[in-house]
Amino acid sequence: MARSVAIVTGASQGIGQATAVRLAKDFGAVVLVARTRGKLEAVAETVRAEGAQALVIDLDLSHPAAAQSVVDRTLEAFGRIDALLNIAGAVPQIDLFEMTDEAWDAGLALKLHGARRLTVAAWPSLKAAQGSVVLISGNSAEFPKAPYAAVGAINAAIVALAKAFSDRGVADGVQVNSVLPGPVMTGRRRSYLEKWAPAHGMSVEEATARFPQEAGITRYGEAQDIAGLMAYLVSPAARWMTGSAIRMDGGEVKGI
Repeated sequence: MARSVAIVTGASQGIGQATAVRLAKDFGAVVLVARTRGKLEAVAETVRAEGAQALVIDLDLSHPAAAQSVVDRTLEAFGRIDALLNIAGAVPQIDLFEMTDEAWDAGLALKLHGARRLTVAAWPSLKAAQGSVVLISGNSAEFPKAPYAAVGAINAAIVALAKAFSDRGVADGVQVNSVLPGPVMTGRRRSYLEKWAPAHGMSVEEATARFPQEAGITRYGEAQDIAGLMAYLVSPAARWMTGSAIRMDGGEVKGI
């Protein structure tokens, strides 16, 4: 049995991958959850190189039965769950008047409902371990706009969901927070820039260089920046922090 166990969803790439590798320094075992097994196996090798055990679970958390499967397989392998980091999920950036019901449902299914189901399924084990949960949102929750209405709306829902879980967590001894990253340079953002740039008459290089200045930030975030925050939130040092929505965006959001 591992001394402490963290589950990381969306662990095959980007912020999820960086978080899984970072947590390998602090946890005895890291459970890696995503849809692509090949990518997860590569992350697992890095996690093991950092000194933690790794369990790969390749499934789609948008399916209702997936959450309980993750919990059951984690408990079978390690006997406990100390931290759950809900990072999986990408919401399509489609204009408010063009997004279909199907696209809305797909966006909600993984990022919101997948995280909700997994947190509920893991709750008894988290309660037993007096553990921690983090749900990833995004700073668009604080400034939703028509071109990416679903992103802002679903991110805002995740912040509210985390608040609700934290309310129950005060009584059950489970710490729950949400994180609102800003513009982090991941593969997903690069893909977005590759589509956005030609539509606005500029090269990808020009678009990439232009955004930080327009956003009023010094640079894009890196996945490791958010991973460090995630690691802090599930560490003993942050134990009294619960019910918080922590924005890490390089100063992009100018409001209080």
